[in-house]
Amino acid sequence: MAIRMESWRRRPGFITMTIRATWHDTVLAESESTAVVEGNHYFPIDDVKMEFLEGSDKQTVCPWKGRASYYTVVVDGQRNRDAAWYYPHPSQAASEIAGRVAFWRGVKVAPSEDASSEARGWRKLLRRSAA
Repeated sequence: MAIRMESWRRRPGFITMTIRATWHDTVLAESESTAVVEGNHYFPIDDVKMEFLEGSDKQTVCPWKGRASYYTVVVDGQRNRDAAWYYPHPSQAASEIAGRVAFWRGVKVAPSEDASSEARGWRKLLRRSAA
């Protein structure tokens, strides 16, 4: 089960779906328990293929989450600089993203094909039962 946190409310909601992060047709992470904050899926570190990530010196600061550190994604010799980030010590308000990694800069983060098919099936079933 994935946890969804709507940043404007700071109240969690729930989604059940496998989310996958891919770059150049390579799966970087896959999880059924991502935390969604400000539209970004944060994957549990155990669900991230760390062999594709290389440490980076880049750091940024978010006023409510804290200081972010970055990874460069490396697949088949191609580098996507600072395309993943994490909060080593997130603020208390963002504690649900501790031990999690998020992606951007061309990394596709979306439901897995199996999850998409399952979701379509559930929507179809729900439409029938509502009719």
